[in-house]
Amino acid sequence: MTAEGFLEGRRLQLARGVLLQCIMGGYPAARFYGSDDGDLALVAEPTQIHRLPWSDDPRALAICDADELTGESSNLSTRGQLKKVIARYAARGLAPVVATELEFFVFAPNTDPTQPFRPPVGLDGRREDGQSAFSISSNNGLRPFFNEVYKCMAALGLPRDTFMHEMGVSQFEINLLHGDPLLLADQTFLFKHLLKEVALKHGLTVVCMAKPLAHTPGSSMHIHQSIVDIGSGKNVFSDESGQPTAMFRHFIGGQQAGMADFTALFAPNVNSYQRLCHPYASPNNACWSHDNRAAGLRIPASAPVARRVENRLPGADANPYLAIAASLAAGLHGIEHELEPSEAIQGEFEVPDNLSLPCTLHAALERLKRSQLARELFGQEFIEGYIASKTMELTSFFDEITPWERRVLAAQA
Repeated sequence: MTAEGFLEGRRLQLARGVLLQCIMGGYPAARFYGSDDGDLALVAEPTQIHRLPWSDDPRALAICDADELTGESSNLSTRGQLKKVIARYAARGLAPVVATELEFFVFAPNTDPTQPFRPPVGLDGRREDGQSAFSISSNNGLRPFFNEVYKCMAALGLPRDTFMHEMGVSQFEINLLHGDPLLLADQTFLFKHLLKEVALKHGLTVVCMAKPLAHTPGSSMHIHQSIVDIGSGKNVFSDESGQPTAMFRHFIGGQQAGMADFTALFAPNVNSYQRLCHPYASPNNACWSHDNRAAGLRIPASAPVARRVENRLPGADANPYLAIAASLAAGLHGIEHELEPSEAIQGEFEVPDNLSLPCTLHAALERLKRSQLARELFGQEFIEGYIASKTMELTSFFDEITPWERRVLAAQA
């Protein structure tokens, strides 16, 4: 849209079906978004209009809500779904607080998708070989790229907590500061967009796939969650003596009750489950623990005022609005129904059957299809449309024969 049109308040409209467009570009049957495929209004969020600092020409980006022409939020909008979850907390005098940890890889351009990704050539003329995890000098070879990332984050008002090299080859992590869930979802979305745009300027490729490299840790989007009382501002997970509260237990119980049903929302792609096959770095279970990274729900070591629940299931490929909405909705369900969690686990453990999660996209979608809880919390229209779109993507994947199949199976009798 032209700047003049935007400033005049001209309404931008979009076909409803676009919200269910699959990653290959196609659409499920029209019955999932309305046979007329009528328009939605894109309504800009006033606090999320940004001049794009990486663009040589004056350009701006506005994050928008997708609203029906009658004014209410579209059921198909993931941002709208998150706003509804936040409103349900507010009705109880509560406000959730979240922070996201996003991991990503920086690669050289990959013009042939049949070939593996490779780390870029650094300023020292060499490619990283995977020995730089948590090193203070690990990203010096990419310093011009990261310097511009930092400057662009400042220009977009994206505060950052910590930035580090992660365990994978040319893999990095950013921790965004905790705050309002909608703001953090917006910031996570903007940061991923920023990364890819700045990378292109530097002849690089940023990849937020869950598992872009074999034999290498995948990329997560851990979600840290706490709840404060709107009146007092106090963390309701801790009582006056600093001990965990019943609401804390019920929140964990709700997380456990929803994780298997919502796995397809946290792990939305075929590749997501490549990451979840690594049982330690990416736990695919609904167990909870105090400071044990093997648990899907981890309670980080902290002071009582910062007591929180870390959901370690979502990957970097997850939609931040939907992943945060699903996690918070599950926790609120536990609070509303006073659900009790399982016993906390510590050390090495075997995952009980009732706390194991789907390990393929097909299994996760089948679980989502059967979930009455998902329909209750997100509405039938959204859940059925989401399943329809993801089923198209899964079918497209099964339409291809992989190099592994040709290499290993062709010689079999």
